[in-house]
Amino acid sequence: MMKSEQLYEGKAKKVFATDDPALLIVDYKDDATAFNGLKKGTIAGKGIINNQMSNRLMQRLERAGIPTHFVEELSERETLVKRVEIIPLEVIVRNIAAGSFSKRYGVPEGKVFSAPTIEYSYKNDELADPLINTSHILALQLARADEMETIRRYALRVNEVLSAFWAECGVTLVDFKLEFGRLPDGTIILADEISPDTCRLWDSKTGEKLDKDRFRRDLGGVEDAYAEVMRRLCGHGGN
Repeated sequence: MMKSEQLYEGKAKKVFATDDPALLIVDYKDDATAFNGLKKGTIAGKGIINNQMSNRLMQRLERAGIPTHFVEELSERETLVKRVEIIPLEVIVRNIAAGSFSKRYGVPEGKVFSAPTIEYSYKNDELADPLINTSHILALQLARADEMETIRRYALRVNEVLSAFWAECGVTLVDFKLEFGRLPDGTIILADEISPDTCRLWDSKTGEKLDKDRFRRDLGGVEDAYAEVMRRLCGHGGN
């Protein structure tokens, strides 16, 4: 499968058309951004780790009954995926208070919730990805009510599967962001990526941050944290 024209370049990935209109190639970059692009930098090797980790976790989720866009890993940085119409929502699942949730609601970071919370943000760079509720989503016709129910169900199931898996790796899944898309027949599937860019991952014993917060907060050791998460994933049946 060969790349043809570049269709899109985002903060962390490039997307290319192929000779099959139903398939795309995603090329993961080492570029890093935070705070809606206000902070920029590079994390050496990030693209390789994010590509390979996302693919392994997508395959695990497929086995758990969650349809995804994953088709085939082509190289260290490139993956063949199904072409979807991305629903312009970030679906954020939180198990523990951290980041913007703690700031917004004055909740101490590290507070464990009695049940997972789900937030939605409207993917719109010009508006800085504002929080949005289901009524707003329906009013703006971003998704239908039945699609939102499917998205919610899948998001909670992803949380169940990944929380259990990361626990086996000695990692706590604090929160994470998902994106979903529609196939041409309207089927909702999981898209985008699952990586230290999109998940908060803490060492279960020490609470050490093993994710992009090390970049956001200038904690240092960013590359080492990404590599450590990948090492643990591969060491606990991450294939």
